[in-house]
Amino acid sequence: MELEFIRDMFDGIARRYDLLNRLLSLRQDVHWRRKMVSALNLSQNDAVLDVACGTGDVIIEILKQCNCIQQVVGVDFSLRMLQIARKKLTAVRKGGAVRLIAGNGLHLPFPEKSFTAVTIAFGIRNIVDRKTAIRVFFDCLKPGGILAVLELTTPENRYLQSLYLLYFKRLLPKIGAFFSKHLKAYSYLPESVIGFPGAREFAGIMKEAGFKNIQWRHLTLGAATLFVGYKPTESIAQ
Repeated sequence: MELEFIRDMFDGIARRYDLLNRLLSLRQDVHWRRKMVSALNLSQNDAVLDVACGTGDVIIEILKQCNCIQQVVGVDFSLRMLQIARKKLTAVRKGGAVRLIAGNGLHLPFPEKSFTAVTIAFGIRNIVDRKTAIRVFFDCLKPGGILAVLELTTPENRYLQSLYLLYFKRLLPKIGAFFSKHLKAYSYLPESVIGFPGAREFAGIMKEAGFKNIQWRHLTLGAATLFVGYKPTESIAQ
């Protein structure tokens, strides 16, 4: 099954995941997460769900920007990723308002209208049924809530795209495999990014799920894209 393959892959690279994120993105991943969390405009009364939370970097950034926030919940299906996230949160002494849960983004164990914000960074492309996932995120949000999706993308400029694909297809798998000793993971990465829908198409998926005021912003010449959408204050059943 696709889910089992991806879960095993992330379990296999968990120990080197943070190092490789910084190395392969030239540390731009830190900047991208900061932009995503900033777009949420969080306050201390908010409750945030971070789907595919991985090793906890988005959660840590949320706590940096709003350290008195009411609640942050991280969900991931990789137990090894969650173990690392728990250690990192303990190390920065930011674990009080945080819960980490092993779970699947398609079947979230929360009542409807539980959160004021939902985030997912570098995870939506690993979910085959994206339409269902976005609808699940919509249901989890309170009316007026915000969804922020950060994902690796392919630059739209043809010249930049050719250079990017050269790096992504030729160099990145070799560097990733060297440091992680997991060839399949860093061969899968470029395939998943290249196969991700364009910005307008993905925004269309968000709109179909019920989100309004959808915007996107290309980051670092289009190497990543931040999507933001809002659940209507008075939502109508889809």
